Amino acid sequence: MNRNDVMRSLRFAFDYSDDQMISLFNHVDYPVTREQVCNWLKKDNDPNYVALSDREISLFLNGLIVEKRGKKDGKVPPPELIVDNNIILRKLKIALNLKTEDIQELLASVGNRTGKSEITAFFRRVEHANYRECKDQVLRNLIRAIKAKNRPDKIAPFEDSE
Repeated sequence: MNRNDVMRSLRFAFDYSDDQMISLFNHVDYPVTREQVCNWLKKDNDPNYVALSDREISLFLNGLIVEKRGKKDGKVPPPELIVDNNIILRKLKIALNLKTEDIQELLASVGNRTGKSEITAFFRRVEHANYRECKDQVLRNLIRAIKAKNRPDKIAPFEDSE
């Protein structure tokens, strides 16, 4: 999933203003300007669009963790230099204090029936035999469910076709 799409979707899900977005980066000692944030949030076809780097999306998600869970004592953990969907999923799990069952319920709320063992496989190390790559659709569905939970008035309810 495109890093900028993740940021745009989470901004909408939590109804963050530009100032709140800047604050998320400040939580992890990474100052950004309003212009930077606005350019990251633009659509891909806008001439001022700027693609987020893996490091920047990692910093954003770390800031979200601090915003939702509070700052831990000690140094701020360094951002990942390579970010995939599994890392984004892990950071969302931490930020929102989700358990495997919570993720399962969120995914089910948007019609994605996922087993507990499949979800836990997303959080394993890459070299583990039961590791599973988190595909874009799973991450997209989880973010959609987070949006629906936080802003039910703005999201059409999921229609189960069964």
